Amino acid sequence: MLKKKIAFIGPGVMAEAMIAGLLRQQLADAKNITASGPREARVSELHKKYGVHATTDNNLAIHEAEVIVLSVKPQRLTEVMKGLKGIRADALVLSIIAGATIKKIGAGLKHKAIVRSMPNTPGQIGEGITVWASSKEVTEEQQAITKAILGALGEEVFVEDESYLDMATALSGSGPAYVFLFTEALIDAGVHMGFPRRIAEQLVLQTIKGSASYYQGAGRHPATLRNQVTSPGGTSAEALYYLEKAGFRTAISRAVWAAYQRSLELGREKPGHVDVEEGK
Repeated sequence: MLKKKIAFIGPGVMAEAMIAGLLRQQLADAKNITASGPREARVSELHKKYGVHATTDNNLAIHEAEVIVLSVKPQRLTEVMKGLKGIRADALVLSIIAGATIKKIGAGLKHKAIVRSMPNTPGQIGEGITVWASSKEVTEEQQAITKAILGALGEEVFVEDESYLDMATALSGSGPAYVFLFTEALIDAGVHMGFPRRIAEQLVLQTIKGSASYYQGAGRHPATLRNQVTSPGGTSAEALYYLEKAGFRTAISRAVWAAYQRSLELGREKPGHVDVEEGK
């Protein structure tokens, strides 16, 4: 168990997932966790649900905290950092904020031990993956703490090059949205053909789950597996022809690249600017 006082600044969905994971895996005691945010109703909800401390005062939350998790919206980061006073010199600051660089966080908090990470939404059920990087001031013990906290969300991958974080934001961070859209499109196609929606949903969900598990266990290139189910002149070949003709691969590639560019923009964003999509 991590016998450390942990403060979550920003009690959003991912913060709750981390809290739930830490408690589920008995990595932390609820009495050592504090959730802080501007809405009293939200932090009170987390208190009732998990038994953690709740407050609307960020400075009270970080008082004596040995690990501070920054989990606010990217557009609120600058304002929030200005209000954070009294961070312990030996504290670890762990950010899950898209686009926020180690340099920006370090300068904003006047603190050196910073971890920047990018989790994704499957972390809510312990099936996520998080990419993370750290400043050189982060100690081996703090790296171990980071691995434990992020491991509560699923898998974690450490990278030495921080630039990979913006790439991870576009690929795995936003990735579930692409998968959900693809899933929705397949289900709608099934309904269009005449399936009841519940059956279409069941067929599509198990197909995606089974395909992912099969790929993971096969250890072969996805093109090889695709060829296995694509008979010459068959139904799969016909469908793939239309996907290629519609520019399916290019659309995916361009979408991920656009998300990557947006992540870079968030790191350069001027305080006060709120993007329609990210700030909703």
